[in-house]
Amino acid sequence: MENTNQPRYVISVAAEILGMQTYTLRYYERVGIIKPFRSQGRIRLYSEQDIERLKLAKTLLDELGINMAGVEVILNMRNRIQELMSENEALKEEIQLLREE
Repeated sequence: MENTNQPRYVISVAAEILGMQTYTLRYYERVGIIKPFRSQGRIRLYSEQDIERLKLAKTLLDELGINMAGVEVILNMRNRIQELMSENEALKEEIQLLREE
C-alpha cells in the first residue's frame, strides 16, 4: 500500500498540480491550513494528503464561499473524524480478539 503522507512535491510542483500560485501555498501554511514537511535544507515538500487537503480548502473557499477561519475549522474537524474512525476500527478489532479468547 502506497504511503500518501510521504513528502514528494516541491512547492512549485504542488502549486502547478493545484492550479495555485506558490505564494498562496505559503499563505495557507502561514494561516495554518497546511503544514508541509520541511527537508534539511528547509525546502517545503507536499504529500498526496497535503494536496488533497489543499484541493478541499480551495473548493471550500472558491466554490462554497467559506472564509479562511471556517475552512480551518472544517479541515480540523474532518481530520478529527478520521482519527476517531481509525480508533473505532482498532477498538472493534480488539473487541473481536477478546471475544475469540
